[in-house]
Amino acid sequence: MKLIKLFLIGSATLLTTVSSFGQSADEIINKSIEAVGGKDKISKIKSIYTESTAQIMGNDAPVTVTILNGKGFKSETVFNGSKIIQALNDKGGWMINPMAGSTTAQALPEEQYKAAREQIYVGGELFNYSLNGGKAEYLGKDSNLYKIKIISKDSSFTTYFIDPATYYLKKAVKQGDMMGQPVEITISFSDYQKTDFGYVLARKIDTDMGGNFSFSATVNKVEINKEIDPKIFEMPQ
Repeated sequence: MKLIKLFLIGSATLLTTVSSFGQSADEIINKSIEAVGGKDKISKIKSIYTESTAQIMGNDAPVTVTILNGKGFKSETVFNGSKIIQALNDKGGWMINPMAGSTTAQALPEEQYKAAREQIYVGGELFNYSLNGGKAEYLGKDSNLYKIKIISKDSSFTTYFIDPATYYLKKAVKQGDMMGQPVEITISFSDYQKTDFGYVLARKIDTDMGGNFSFSATVNKVEINKEIDPKIFEMPQ
């Protein structure tokens, strides 16, 4: 009888802990969403277009990024006279990278597409992650930052680090691919500024590819709800 009671008490404690754990993750995520404008404002954003300057190997490289919410993501980088394009839509992704000897569009491997797919959504993966079939886990604090793990419906995951003072996203860590080799990609965000629309964006983004390659980008221009042709996300034939 005592064993049964101990089991029931232990089970109840475990369930309470798990419930609190999940609730803490959602609470932190909701505060992070509120910090950059709130769900109502973000839900009214259909597209985001940005122009940035990236520092790559000591050189300036202009970068444009176009997001059509739920439909597509496209980045175009001009470096050493070559244009590098990466595009994603709701079905797959592709890339043109002359620096890697490819001058025609190549389909992204499935795993690489899955790791990057959240970029087609305004607000990123933290916004409406549950509606997209994902789940969140609160992993405690790391260097005084809240640590949240988002696991997508296809089991890929990203770990997010959120500032408890501002609730701005400070860093995201995920598994990626570089020249066919798996790497840990760390993206850091800073210099948050409010747009005319009222949506707050990081104007400085630093990316580290597993210590093998890194670059930083400064956002110079933001346009929200610009008309975007969905065809720009389709892979050229």
